[in-house]
Amino acid sequence: MVAKVSGGSAASALIVDFAGVLSRGGVPAALAMLNATVPHRYTALYSLEGAQLRSLHFHDRLGEPPPGHLAVIEMGESYCQYVLRDGAFLTDNSAFDQRLDGHPYQGVVVAYHGVPVLGPGGAMLGTLCHFDTEPRGLIRTQFDLLVQATQRLAPWMQRADS
Repeated sequence: MVAKVSGGSAASALIVDFAGVLSRGGVPAALAMLNATVPHRYTALYSLEGAQLRSLHFHDRLGEPPPGHLAVIEMGESYCQYVLRDGAFLTDNSAFDQRLDGHPYQGVVVAYHGVPVLGPGGAMLGTLCHFDTEPRGLIRTQFDLLVQATQRLAPWMQRADS
């Protein structure tokens, strides 16, 4: 089931709910709540570690374990590289996205909507993303919620690094 996110006040209420879930249940519960607001199967938090991205937390709407090949991803094989380069990366259907021509996951990871998680001074900590093997869209308020969620997750990522 996908929760409706329809307007500014709904998104504002949801980020308050997200912060509460995060403080009570931690990152896994917060990602599950965030995933319930979108049609995507997966929501994940990745940590930037040199030339690799490591999955810190991974939510699958179907409750299956994370695919092993998504635990650690080389930067050049990820869509996260575009998030880090451009500040966000959004594609509803990678099969038809010319920006991804020649990318090994084009048409495999079909829908991808990701944003950077920034630490103090704008330091890049990683990415937060929704993705799916089916085409999926993201409306503006869902995107705004994703961005706002990164601000709440950054301190959790910094604690994980210390």
